[in-house]
Amino acid sequence: MENNQTYRIMKVWTNICRFFLAVVFVFSGFVKSIDPLGTLYKIQDYLVAFGMPDAFPESLIYLGAVLLGVVEFCLGIYLFFGIRRRITPRIILLLMSFMTPLTLWLAVSNPISDCGCFGDAVVLTNWETFWKNVLLLIAAVSAFKWRKSVFPLVSIRFDWLIALYAWVYIFGIITYSSWNLPIFDFRPYHVGANIPEGMEIPEGKEPTLYETRFILQKNGEEKEFTLENYPDSTWTFVDSKTVVKKLGYEPPIHDFSMITQEDGVDITHEVLNDEGYTFLLVAHQLNVADESSVDLINELYDYCLEHTYKFYCLTSSPDEDILEWQERTGAEYPYVIMDNITLKTMIRSNPGLILLKEGTVINKWSVNNLPDEYQLNDALENLPIGQLEKYSLLHKVAWVFAWFVFPLVLVCLIDQIWERRNRKKLVTVNENQNQ
Repeated sequence: MENNQTYRIMKVWTNICRFFLAVVFVFSGFVKSIDPLGTLYKIQDYLVAFGMPDAFPESLIYLGAVLLGVVEFCLGIYLFFGIRRRITPRIILLLMSFMTPLTLWLAVSNPISDCGCFGDAVVLTNWETFWKNVLLLIAAVSAFKWRKSVFPLVSIRFDWLIALYAWVYIFGIITYSSWNLPIFDFRPYHVGANIPEGMEIPEGKEPTLYETRFILQKNGEEKEFTLENYPDSTWTFVDSKTVVKKLGYEPPIHDFSMITQEDGVDITHEVLNDEGYTFLLVAHQLNVADESSVDLINELYDYCLEHTYKFYCLTSSPDEDILEWQERTGAEYPYVIMDNITLKTMIRSNPGLILLKEGTVINKWSVNNLPDEYQLNDALENLPIGQLEKYSLLHKVAWVFAWFVFPLVLVCLIDQIWERRNRKKLVTVNENQNQ
């Protein structure tokens, strides 16, 4: 009796650990997969922390970012449905055995601000990440040790279909998010966000003091300047960086400053308080920007001139890259210098397009789906793309959830019906034999 009770407790505990691990891995893999570029940037941060910033080509890092999200998501689905019970707990245990000491090192040495395990959806400190991984490691050990107690939610007849659909679904999510923009935008520049509000400091809080430094060149000599001592136009812009002068409260948006490339004027306040529309072409590095839609961008600039909308190209590129871009594309729009990390945070496309009105993000487009003349056939005030989207976050969650859950529920129902039918047949056969 005592052994049976111990076995039941162990079985319950194992399946609690199994579902806990499954939910965490599915969530972690999903948020990485909807933002593969964000995962790439985080892996690059890790490589810098390890002293290997140029160890791998960016294409290989991107592939690693994609595979990381896919593997985590699929492992979570396998564990949730109780399929591939021999190999899945083993792989998860190996992953947690590697990640737990790694996050301990991150917590102690603090080379990066957060691990990025949940993307921008849930930001944890390095110590919070370590203790989270300790819990996951305990659950992984339990799920591996008593893996025979993990009960399946589908029969072996249909488990291959669950496994296949998990891969197809997550690769579909990655493809959609890479071609367009992430389905869910957890960054402070999402559609509907008001940038000035994101920069506000609550009353009584001491703000973190930042300083933007500009690296300029003249006669072969490079020097750093701030806004206070920005030189004349005889100096050539090379790069910019934002440094912390004094740590304090950090608002969601803390390094948004727009400096014109031509004369070094700060136009941040002017743009964010403009009651009209402003298009921001965000290209963090012009030398690697996608040129497939440059004609469409130039047409968009002409549209802005026609309707008196403002249009700026935001970049952290040096003057020579800007000049080369102008020569290659025939671009005539003005350029604004911003911090490279800020630009990559604003939109996951190079270039990408943001529409502002009174400091609020009205719309965002990747380079692959920029608005064309068929969409821009009137003033923005009269067009759907000039209005905030009506769909709520809950609507998007329901849509994404439904596309994954409903097919799987259908498979499970078919599986149950099939099992009941087979059991009835078996009972009928036995009864006939007994007669």
